[in-house]
Amino acid sequence: MVYEKKYGNGLRLVVKQMEGLLSVTMGILVGTGSSWETDSEDGISHFIEHMQFKGTKKRTSFEISDAFDRIGAQVNAFTGKDMTCYYSKCTSDHTAEAFEILSDLFLNSTFPDEEMVREKGVVCEEISMNEDTPDDLCLDVLSSAFYGKKNYGRNILGPADNVKCFTREDIFRYKAARYCPENIVISFAGGVDIATAEALVESYFGVLEKGVFEMREKSIDFAHLSLLRKKPIEQVHLAIGYPTIHRDHPLAYALQTMNSVLGGSMSSRLFQEVREKLGLAYSVYSYISAFSECGSLIVYAGVNPSSADKAYDAIGKVIAELMEKGISEEEFLRGREQMKASMLFSQESTPSQMLLYGKYMLFNDRLFDFEGKLDAINRMTKEDANETIALTFDDSRKAVGAVGNLDKPFAL
Repeated sequence: MVYEKKYGNGLRLVVKQMEGLLSVTMGILVGTGSSWETDSEDGISHFIEHMQFKGTKKRTSFEISDAFDRIGAQVNAFTGKDMTCYYSKCTSDHTAEAFEILSDLFLNSTFPDEEMVREKGVVCEEISMNEDTPDDLCLDVLSSAFYGKKNYGRNILGPADNVKCFTREDIFRYKAARYCPENIVISFAGGVDIATAEALVESYFGVLEKGVFEMREKSIDFAHLSLLRKKPIEQVHLAIGYPTIHRDHPLAYALQTMNSVLGGSMSSRLFQEVREKLGLAYSVYSYISAFSECGSLIVYAGVNPSSADKAYDAIGKVIAELMEKGISEEEFLRGREQMKASMLFSQESTPSQMLLYGKYMLFNDRLFDFEGKLDAINRMTKEDANETIALTFDDSRKAVGAVGNLDKPFAL
């Protein structure tokens, strides 16, 4: 059973009951992330996510961690381009305790000065770690090549110079603008009673006053660049991005099916050609990155510098053949079954369901219709999947990002 409630202050609650489970995952989702930041705010969504765990009016940073550990609960958070999420997983009998602690760190953080200083160092180390993780860095370079330096082109971590300068006043100002009840969804999934979830939310969040939330304008300007971050490392990490349809487009599932055929599995064309046949890469795959306004299909490969051009050309040939001939009925059916299996598998995971129903409510303001989506996938045809090929692949609109020991960027 799935339950929703919308409160007078704009807050939304969604509960996905999963019968027979002895655990529950609860999440507080905020519709903000790096894509909503200004230049001076660049990195603040992620920094706030860290600072929320650094002490409240009644708990120190250690006491927050200790309180979760004492009930055997897991707690974490993450920041994305368009969303920040704070979540905990616990046994069902500790639902009330876990939600109280999660609510406390979310609503009552005090951002002590001494913790601000320490956490700036932690985040700067995270930025340095990202610089030393070339596959992640490659995708950040691609984001800049694809979107430029604004909105979805921003690195979630932000620049170290910004992080070092953030103040408590900056945090309170940003939270007042973005952490409004109208921009928050609370999601429960698992062995949880609806009445319990509703009572907990009303107890801790019902007193929140409706804010003056204003949706910020976001202009999407594709950059179509090829960028290289030269580093003396063993591999070249290569990513190619193509603009495609947005997250809620009628052909979104058809796009996922087409991507599965291209590079989403071990039987995919990219894996079979670039790795199995040519032996040019250990890791090669493609995936969809989709947002409310736009989307992209991204191809990634890690290759030897001496064969980087050959791998780049091989990827291009696989895509060219896909554009010329489309996918076969056999490939379509295989890709569709993979998508259906993935959806069904996720039904057994409380974190996946918390996020699925929470995100859908956050971005669409209505319940996710699982049966309806599954029916739509079953009605999808090979022609739908092939239609997305023309909507995606256009070399005049692609972007390329690379990290490695090369002398120049890849040619567009």
